[in-house]
Amino acid sequence: MRTLSIRARLTFWYVSLSTVIILLLAGTAYGLLSYNLSHGVDAALNGVAKALIERVHSGFGTFFPSEIDEAFRRFFGFSPWERYFQMFDPFGHSDPRQPLPNSGKLPLSKEALHNASQGLATYETVEGLGKYPVRVLTVPVMQGSRMINLIQVGMSLQSISETRARFLLAVAALLPIGLLLAGSGGLLLARRALKPVDRMVEAAHRISAEHLDGRVEETGTGDELDRLANTLNEMLSRLDAAFSQVRRFSADASHELQTPLTILKGELEVALRLPRTSEEYQATLRSSLEEVNRIAHLVEGLLLLHRAEAGVLRIDRQAVDLGQLVKEVYGQLKAVADSRPIELRLGPTESVSIQGDRELLRRLLLNLGDNAIKYTEPKGSVTFSLQREGKWASILVSDTGIGIPSEEQERIFQPFYRTAEARSLAEGGTGLGLSIARSVALAHSGTIQVQSTPDQGSTFQVHIPIENG
Repeated sequence: MRTLSIRARLTFWYVSLSTVIILLLAGTAYGLLSYNLSHGVDAALNGVAKALIERVHSGFGTFFPSEIDEAFRRFFGFSPWERYFQMFDPFGHSDPRQPLPNSGKLPLSKEALHNASQGLATYETVEGLGKYPVRVLTVPVMQGSRMINLIQVGMSLQSISETRARFLLAVAALLPIGLLLAGSGGLLLARRALKPVDRMVEAAHRISAEHLDGRVEETGTGDELDRLANTLNEMLSRLDAAFSQVRRFSADASHELQTPLTILKGELEVALRLPRTSEEYQATLRSSLEEVNRIAHLVEGLLLLHRAEAGVLRIDRQAVDLGQLVKEVYGQLKAVADSRPIELRLGPTESVSIQGDRELLRRLLLNLGDNAIKYTEPKGSVTFSLQREGKWASILVSDTGIGIPSEEQERIFQPFYRTAEARSLAEGGTGLGLSIARSVALAHSGTIQVQSTPDQGSTFQVHIPIENG
């Protein structure tokens, strides 16, 4: 079964609602019309009866047709063709002297006679006197507290019935026209209201993974559809940035992997081209092992970054003495710094205990220290220090190296990014060290910042919250 479009459903509901409203209004109008017509007939009959009673009180005992016509014309505005008048004595016997305006005779019910004896008027609707019902008013003629006569006046309800029928006919004729206009208007409004959605669909069709720079057009009205378009544009911007980062990450990873793989392949091909001595084979294997270690280190770093960005980096939290860890890393890097030669210093180091992953924190410190040594010229210095700052542990790694330009200080934490000065050095590297350090700091709810001046050195500061320390 085919599902109706939103435009069709909106039009259907609009027409349905319009139909219900029109029928309710028509029903209300019909009820008010019927009430007013019936009330008008009763009021006019009451006026006719009072006028005739006044003539009885004035001493006129007989009414001529012209006088009755005049009374009906006075209160109805016209002289009804089917009008009725009768006069009775107190016992309900009709007066033979009174001419009947019509051939029919109005019945006198027991209820009307009883009410008249109590001095009350009675309204009744009588069937069978003609094609249409007759509205009858029975009124006593009182003299003091004594009833001397009864007067009945009546009128056919033909005009009321015909007026109601004409009203219903007009409603029946206008209802389809009204629904047609409502349907056309509903379709027009739905089409106009959903036009921005059509533009969004067209824009979405043009957007693909390779062309995420397209955006959904906003009307500037600030309505719900405009907010939807703005939300979609924000989502597309995030997707574009994410895809760009993935493409750049993939390109950089491919480039970084290509170099050691090419070297490894070349060395193995050269080794197999001619017979070699055992010493030459060992040298080739050692060189190949270095390249394999480089590839393994790169892949390990990529996996760590991927887990961190996906929010699934496993943190084995335990009590870690950062002071002791800083001293251990200092000892591991001391031989590397001495071979440069670079002076590796251990500054003020407090004993600060935190809850964290010892191996990940070790890697953070090794990456910062290795970078500092790598980009510091011989005879320079690198300093490790640790201090408590309120509820935070602050680790400082300072160097007197080449420094980082201010416009690049935020970008150095991106994977594979290296400044032009760093690339110009003969030092190798994957460009993942600072990215990994930042991911480890964030995984511990911490931060990492850099302050640097070109040709003077850099200071990396890591803040990690102290928990139960």
